[in-house]
Amino acid sequence: MIRPAVANFQELVTGLLSGNGLGGSIRMADASPRRIAVIADGVVERQADREELVMGPPKSAAFKDGKPTGAAIGFAKKQEVDPSEIRIEATAKGEYIAVLKKIAGRETWRILAEALPELILKIYFPKTMYWTGKGGPRFIRPIRWLVCTLGEKVVPFELAGVASGNLTYGHRRMGGRALVDAANYTEQLEAQGVFINSAARRKRIEDGIAGLLKGRGLQVKPDGALLDTLTYITECPTPILGGFDPRYLSLPEEVLITVMRHHQKYFSVVDSSGKLAPHFLAVMNIAGDPDGIVRHGNERVLTARFNDARFFWEFDQRKKLADRVPDLANVTFQAKLGSYLDKTNRMVALVKELGGNADAERAALLSKCDLTTDMVKEFTDLQGIVGGLYAKAQGESPAAAQAIYDHYKPTSMEGEIPSTAEGRIVALADKIDTLRGCFGIGMVPTGSKDPFALRRAAQGVVKILVEGRMPLPLSKLTAGNAALAEFFLDRIRYYFKDVRGHKYDEVNAVLAAGCDDLTDVEQRIAAIQAVRPTADFEPLAAGFKRIKNILKQAGFETAGPVNAALLEPGPEAALHEAFERSKGEAAAHRARQDYRAALSTIASLRPQVDLFFDKVLVNAPDEQVRRNRLSLLANLLTESSAIADFSEIVTSS
Repeated sequence: MIRPAVANFQELVTGLLSGNGLGGSIRMADASPRRIAVIADGVVERQADREELVMGPPKSAAFKDGKPTGAAIGFAKKQEVDPSEIRIEATAKGEYIAVLKKIAGRETWRILAEALPELILKIYFPKTMYWTGKGGPRFIRPIRWLVCTLGEKVVPFELAGVASGNLTYGHRRMGGRALVDAANYTEQLEAQGVFINSAARRKRIEDGIAGLLKGRGLQVKPDGALLDTLTYITECPTPILGGFDPRYLSLPEEVLITVMRHHQKYFSVVDSSGKLAPHFLAVMNIAGDPDGIVRHGNERVLTARFNDARFFWEFDQRKKLADRVPDLANVTFQAKLGSYLDKTNRMVALVKELGGNADAERAALLSKCDLTTDMVKEFTDLQGIVGGLYAKAQGESPAAAQAIYDHYKPTSMEGEIPSTAEGRIVALADKIDTLRGCFGIGMVPTGSKDPFALRRAAQGVVKILVEGRMPLPLSKLTAGNAALAEFFLDRIRYYFKDVRGHKYDEVNAVLAAGCDDLTDVEQRIAAIQAVRPTADFEPLAAGFKRIKNILKQAGFETAGPVNAALLEPGPEAALHEAFERSKGEAAAHRARQDYRAALSTIASLRPQVDLFFDKVLVNAPDEQVRRNRLSLLANLLTESSAIADFSEIVTSS
C-alpha cells in the first residue's frame, strides 16, 4: 500500500503548491514503514500580490440617469471599494459593472497550515483505521508525529491531537529523536538508523544478498514481489543467510518455497543446477547480527514451520483425492451457485463440451479436492499446486496430475498459461464456469468491486485461447449471454492493445470484423501490420471510410446484386470488373487464412477506387443508376471488411 500512497501524497502536495501559486518542485517523495515524506525546493515565502476583475450586475441595473443605483452601491460595498472605482466592462452578453481588486498575497506558512491537515487525510490507502474514537480522522495507522517546516520555520498545525514540529523519531532500536530540516533530512535519518530512500533500501538488500552468496555456488531464487515487500517493511534492511536440515528437501520444492515465502518472508536459495538448497535468506530490520542470534532464531522458527508442512503432507495423503470428492459438498463456492461439488460437476461437463480427453475429465473431477486438505487450509497460495502434487504421489496419470497443478493459471496477464492441452482445457472450464455462473445471477463487476476476480478469469481465458492456439468459438464459451460477450470484448481489446502492444486502430478494425476465434484475430492483426506500410493500404483505407460514410448518409444498409447493364463504361465498369476478379482470389486466400495475401489483393483495387471517386457521381439523378452504384460500393465494403473494418484505421490524410 505504501508505494501508491507516496505517489498520491506527492500529487496532492504538488497540487497544493501549484494551485496556490507557491512555486516549488518536488525533490524527494518516499516512505518507510514509520514515515511518509515529501520535500519541495523553491517554495516562495508568500504568494505574489495579484489583481482580479470582479464582475457585478448589468450596467442598466447599476446606473440610472448616470448615477449609481442601490445595486451598484451594494456591489461596491461588498467588494470593499468606493463606488467611484466601478468600471464598465463589455461582454458577449452586454455591458456590466466591475471592479479591479488588488489582492495581497498570503504568507505561505498560513496556507500550508490551513490545508495540510485535510490534505494528509486525503492520502489514499485501501484500508484505514480510526484511533481517536468513532468519527475521528482515519488513516492507515495512528499518526504519532508530524514534521513540517518551511525553511527553518515550523509550519504550525494539528491533526488528531498531534501538533506539527521539527522533531522526528529514528529507528525503533538503533535511533532516537532528532531535529531535522529539509536540507539534510536523508542524512539525519540515516544517523538515526533509517534509510528513507526506498531505492537505497532495495539496493542494500540486493547487495547484501549478493555478498552473502558470493563464492558459495549458490543463487537467490528471484522474487520481485517479495523484494518489494521487504523494501517497504524495513527501515534498515540487512540480509542474513540461514540454513535448514537437508532432510526437509524430501518435501516438494513448491511446499518449502511457499512456507519460506508465505510465513517467514524468506528468499529461497538454489544451487548451481537450479535445485533448492538447504538455505534461506532473511532480511532483518537492524544493522547486523554479529553473534548470530537473529539467524538462529529464524532457523528455529523455520524448522517448526517445515515440521508442520511435513505433517500436513503425510496426514493429507491418508485420504486420496478421489475419496475427497464428496467432501466438496460441504465447501461453498457461492450461495446461489452451490458447493464446490456442484462446480466440479459443471467443470467435468464443460471439459466434455470443450472436447477434453479422459485425463482432462479426471483432472476436472479432482481439481478442487485439495481445498479440503490441511496443507491448502494453511497455505492457500498452494491450491491447485498441492492437488497436482498429491495426484502425482497417489498414482494419478501424469497428464491429469499436471492439469490439476496448472489449472489456476494464468494468475495474471504476465503469468504462464497451463503447460499441457489437458491443463488448458481444465483451466478454461474452471474460469468459464465461474464467469457463466456469476453473470447468470447478475454478479457483474462494477468499478473496483470484483469479489470473484471475474476480470482476471476472463483475461485468463483470452490468454489461454490466444497463446494456446485454441480455436474455440467465444460464442460457445459465453453460451449466449450478451453481457458476458460484451465483457469479453473489453478483455480481448485490452489483451491485444495493452498486453501485446498492438495499435489501437488495428485492434478495433479487426475486432469490428468479428472476434469469435481469437487465434484468427491474432492472425488478422498480424496481416494488417504487415500490409499497412505498403503504398496502397492507407489511401485505400481512407477510400473505404469514405464509402462507409456515403452508404450511411444514403441510408443504404443492404448490399444487393449489381446490374452490370447499368454500369457506365470507364471507371465504374473498370472498378466492378476488378472487384469481381479479385473477390474470388481474396476469398481463396481467406479460406487458407492467408490474410496478408488477401489484404494485398484488396489493396490492389486502390487505383480503380481512386479513379471511381474522381470520375463517377455516386448520387446520380437516375434512381436505378444511383442504387446500382451504392450496391457496388456496399458489396466492395462488405467483401473488404471480412478481415478488418478499414474505416477504423486512422489514416494520415
